[in-house]
Amino acid sequence: MSIERLTLTDFRTYADAVLAPGPEFVILTGENGAGKTNVLEAVSLLAPGRGLRRAALSEMARDTGPGGFAVAARLGDGDLGTGTTPQAPERRLVRINGAAAAATQLSEWLSILWLTPAMDRLFLEGAGGRRRFVDRLVLALNPGHAVHTARYEAAMRARNKLLGAEGRPDAAWLTALEAQMAEHGAAIAEARRDTVQALCERLAEAPPSIFARPTLALDGGNIDGAAAFAADLAASRARDTGAGRALVGPHRSDLVVTHVAKNQPADRCSTGEQKALLLSIVLAHSELVADRLGRRPVLLLDEVAAHLDPTRRQALFDRLGAAGGQVWMTGTEDALFDGVPPSSTRFRIADGHII
Repeated sequence: MSIERLTLTDFRTYADAVLAPGPEFVILTGENGAGKTNVLEAVSLLAPGRGLRRAALSEMARDTGPGGFAVAARLGDGDLGTGTTPQAPERRLVRINGAAAAATQLSEWLSILWLTPAMDRLFLEGAGGRRRFVDRLVLALNPGHAVHTARYEAAMRARNKLLGAEGRPDAAWLTALEAQMAEHGAAIAEARRDTVQALCERLAEAPPSIFARPTLALDGGNIDGAAAFAADLAASRARDTGAGRALVGPHRSDLVVTHVAKNQPADRCSTGEQKALLLSIVLAHSELVADRLGRRPVLLLDEVAAHLDPTRRQALFDRLGAAGGQVWMTGTEDALFDGVPPSSTRFRIADGHII
């Protein structure tokens, strides 16, 4: 599945822009600040979640526009659209084939993965970013994962609020919220375990590569079934009240990545090695999605080529080209992409215009 037409209206720096990308490499070049990443961000909004920048919706509307924005895409057999209105700049609207839909339904049409320069610190910063990274991997394989994560977080927020309220909280209400957390939390934990295990097996079976080979594991947040998790939540009410948050559950898990050849945790590897580890994970996951779902995810690789030496850059192009699927890449210079196939689609971005 690939995007055949992308339309931006009052999105970031674009008053009105239309792109007709091909099904393989889509190359966006331009100076820093020209708006290349804005295009990738627009594509990332065609999946559930807050997009590759995790920005507030109101920040995405063009500064000099009327307020609100729209992103629309034509696929082979469908139309996807999302955006906001000036009246409700933080309320996301989604339409699929002209009908209103939930954002979680977008994952039934497209699987989208991305790497951005901001993710270079994924292994150095807090566990929250790594959990979101894992959930993005899970979502590409299991569209229902978005529903479970949204409902789990809503129930957890409501429970935290109830525990923090003055007076004795309603025990029946707490039990109902904990039952919701247990149901959806168990599904989240199982989906994460399955995805990480499948990725580990694929990485272990992969042929030798010039990219670093990682192993993956989940640490913490373990759940031994919904019933046991519900019991753990009930038993930890007093402790959670004191902490002001739930101290058990899948929201406490972390992704642990190790560089196999060096037997070294990713957070102790060099910046270049960490990027190589991330690339290996994303490439292996793309192949896993293709095998399981019969469609490749759309890949968004922001400024990746600039941080690879020529040999690794060409190896990346060769691997992506052999695998197939739509790959959007950005860079400041056309020469960075001399090694991509001539069938690629190229756009030059300058002053808010796409050529």
